[in-house]
Amino acid sequence: MLKTEKVVVLRNSRRGHVRVVRELYLREQVPCFSSLCQGHCSNEGKVLPGDITHYVVPDAGVVRDFLEVLEFQELRGIVFTQTACQVVQHTRGRRYGSLLVQRWQNKCNKNVCVYRAAVWYHDHLAGLKPVVMITEDQHAVAEYNRLTSGVYVISTQEYLQSFWPDLQAAQELYISIAQVLQERESEGQEREYAEHLPAEVLEAGIKSGRYIKVCDLFVIAAKHLCSVSACHWKLSSDVLVWGMKQRNRAVHGDLVVVELLPRGEWKGRTIALTEAETGVEERTGEEQSQPMPTGRVVGILQRNWRDYVVTFPPWEEVQSQSRNSQRILVIPWDRRIPKIRISTQQAEALQEHRVIVRLDSWDSTSLYPNGHCVKVLGKSGELETEIQTILMENSIHVLPFSEAQLREMLLNSKENLWTVEAGEVAERRDLRTTHLVFSIDPQGCEDVDDALSVRILPEGVRLELGVHIADVTHFVRAGSLTDLEARSRATTYYLADRRYDMLPAVLSADLCSLLGNVDRYAMSVLWELDAKSLAVCKVWFGRTLIRSSYQLCYELAQSLLNNESVEVPELAQLGEVDKKKRLKELKTALEQLTKVARYLRTQRDRGGALELEGVEVRAQLDAEKNITALVPKQPLEIHETVAECMIYANHWVARKIQETFPQQALLRHHPPPCQEHFSQLMDSAKARGFDIDSCSNKALADSLDRAVDPHDPLVNRLLRMMATQAMSNAQYFSTGSCPLEQYYHYGLALKHYTHFTSPIRRYADIIVHRLLTAAIKLDKGMEPNETLASNKELEEIAQHINNKNRAAQQAQKQSIELFQCLYFKDKDPLTDQRCVAEAIIYAMRANGILVFIPRYGMKGPVYLKNRENQVVSLRNDGSCEWQAGMLQRYPDRICTITSNGIHAFSLFDHITVRISVQALRCHPDSLCLEVISDRLQEVAKLESLAAGKGRLELVQEVVRQAEAASQQVEEQERVPQLSKEEREYQQSKGPNLYCLLQEVRELALLDLSVCQGLGLGLQACIKSV
Repeated sequence: MLKTEKVVVLRNSRRGHVRVVRELYLREQVPCFSSLCQGHCSNEGKVLPGDITHYVVPDAGVVRDFLEVLEFQELRGIVFTQTACQVVQHTRGRRYGSLLVQRWQNKCNKNVCVYRAAVWYHDHLAGLKPVVMITEDQHAVAEYNRLTSGVYVISTQEYLQSFWPDLQAAQELYISIAQVLQERESEGQEREYAEHLPAEVLEAGIKSGRYIKVCDLFVIAAKHLCSVSACHWKLSSDVLVWGMKQRNRAVHGDLVVVELLPRGEWKGRTIALTEAETGVEERTGEEQSQPMPTGRVVGILQRNWRDYVVTFPPWEEVQSQSRNSQRILVIPWDRRIPKIRISTQQAEALQEHRVIVRLDSWDSTSLYPNGHCVKVLGKSGELETEIQTILMENSIHVLPFSEAQLREMLLNSKENLWTVEAGEVAERRDLRTTHLVFSIDPQGCEDVDDALSVRILPEGVRLELGVHIADVTHFVRAGSLTDLEARSRATTYYLADRRYDMLPAVLSADLCSLLGNVDRYAMSVLWELDAKSLAVCKVWFGRTLIRSSYQLCYELAQSLLNNESVEVPELAQLGEVDKKKRLKELKTALEQLTKVARYLRTQRDRGGALELEGVEVRAQLDAEKNITALVPKQPLEIHETVAECMIYANHWVARKIQETFPQQALLRHHPPPCQEHFSQLMDSAKARGFDIDSCSNKALADSLDRAVDPHDPLVNRLLRMMATQAMSNAQYFSTGSCPLEQYYHYGLALKHYTHFTSPIRRYADIIVHRLLTAAIKLDKGMEPNETLASNKELEEIAQHINNKNRAAQQAQKQSIELFQCLYFKDKDPLTDQRCVAEAIIYAMRANGILVFIPRYGMKGPVYLKNRENQVVSLRNDGSCEWQAGMLQRYPDRICTITSNGIHAFSLFDHITVRISVQALRCHPDSLCLEVISDRLQEVAKLESLAAGKGRLELVQEVVRQAEAASQQVEEQERVPQLSKEEREYQQSKGPNLYCLLQEVRELALLDLSVCQGLGLGLQACIKSV
């Protein structure tokens, strides 16, 4: 290494300059990474191809400003110099004002350095390949173009036109970026926002407590008046930033610094339905919640800009924006992102298309950020375009596995059948003949991660439970290309109609998958339990060799537990005697497994484990990927049985690796939720007469168990959904970066937890498998084969996995919403009974309600007040219409006041809604829910049954309903009709004390001024309250 010095001049806050001298070490031998190398360089890894006509060396300005042009796959043989990379590192992403000014010791211009590098490259290859240096500096073109034979210096535009005349997309992108740069230089100096404070001022303010460093900025709505929330450890609630001005050019996801406003300027969140919940543009400035800490952004520590999908406004609007129709405000797909100003000549051609845009800058003199087009995704509304939009918006980039990665894979075909290795058989514990191993997964599952076994040990006093997980780390070596790709993806991405695997299919669906009746490598955890008390007597971790006897689906396993007569595919070819014997053996194993799982669940319940409720909907598709039905997941006990066994294995493995590697184990914790997030749950439960105690997970679990309405089981389900929504996200972490008291998993009530049971689809599990393997070797007195990641490296990997998991969950949610809209889009909401469904009210807003639709497993908003200030009015038959009137909101209900009287919609009321699709030009389509009756209508029952039943079951159900209806008519003829009071309270007809007290209560709550304003009499005013 050659030691030299680098002079850096920093501009301080007083507009002065500070000269800093830093040591710089240069490599004596720099490999050229060319396949034509004549200097015997040590070129390891990827090399430049030799079958191209020339090599390209861009200067620092081209790399900084036109990097997207160089990303085109057609452009090959590009050489990036260290000088160009350093400039990009310091300026890219903050072109609006770099505080760093570099000056080189030899005083040479950067273009001179790049030109000398291009000449060296040409000479190093002995002139075998011409070298083209591209630059935007016309002086450099004039000065260097004819200095060296074989080295050409031309502008970027000339290079594209001369060498790539058919690559129109690259030329258009170059023109677009050049226009943006030119227009930015000519922009006015009138400030729209306050300048961000210098970094040293922000750091001093954070240390003194004047400013608050916010870990992440979460935008709720992107309107001119909007709210942005961010958690901070010093405050008991979020910090609210209200409005674009106070946000001060911060974009969703940025790392920002906030200054709290005086308490008198604090605001509250809006309690009205907004476009964030409905997909509809809505007025602002309605009712607010209680004031909360409110601040303004004074600085941005880190920009987390990404690629954004946008849509061009209508052509008429484009023409009105600019005379030459080149500077255009495009509208992002994500509502939280402000409009972006771009320059393009393709605005008319790109109408109705989704386009990818990158942000370049956001100056204080510009109301909107500046950006440029990168790529056209496709026509909006087409399925593939919308899917790619979802992936891009969540920063999910999944290209096909490369040939180099696939070359690392073993082959398994009829001609070259994979078999277990003799050495592995000797080193592993062989369970193929001693254990009844079986898997239980969703129907049609290919990536079988886990299998189970349970048996009574020979003495009869102990029971052995086994969890067997695919041994992925045997096939994926640390540091291999497959391993690096899996780490980059971090997880398998499941969308409504497809999935993107973390590992190549030869592993995920074959060699690693624990398929039935084939030998497979596994990582196993075996517990010896007391047969009576089920207490743990002994636990064993290790690598095994297994053969799964049965590959069951959840529905089949549940039917076996219920002693139903079903056909097990693996037993179809056996004789009657053998079939009965094997079937009995399988049922016994399932019953024992269920018994153990119930015990494990009981133990966790005693510790405060939460039984939460989520909304899981599966889009049922036909062979042509057309959606035919929306099917909510039906919970089965076997789901809980398998889940408990997996949780148990994850817990014990977490204990093992944490004990062995206390400073570098990958665990998963679930922090306690912020108490503020339970407010909606508590208010809703209180309206039904239930008290929710959220001081601990045990108190919360007990409160939810007591909050049961015997007349409406959906009440408890909705309360558990609200509790789930209030939870914080579970996170991976390295044990050396977190204190011991924060290891706790709030939801599962476990002190140690990790993920071990799904290495085919989660990279975190691969890391845990390697840690467990190393721990086992250390127990045997052996050194691990692989060097484990340090605490710092592991923490960085953990944060990467956390980010990718959030992206995967969001993409899955958005894809389901997309297919929900596709399901209803081709249906007429006025005539198709599938568009009419029962809904349950679970929350109140200032201008509407939030409802849950059990039939489709979806939640959504229902407006009770429209844009014309009309409110929903109920007729005598319960049907609804829009009329002039007012809304009055109470904690447990919202009342519509019209000339027809006062009508109340209360929490947990069952109403009937109509579902339609609102097609939006720039944003994703959304479902529109409209109340059509305050009563539950018997609609679409046969369609609902058909979605989950076969033809024979449907006929039986119809016959059963007909018989029940006939029997009910006969009973009604025999039994005298009773009123509601007589049935529930044994009260007689006519006035009574209860009715009188109810009238007094409603009259006391009535706002008579509202009735007088509408010209209603007293009797009409109290009607239907």
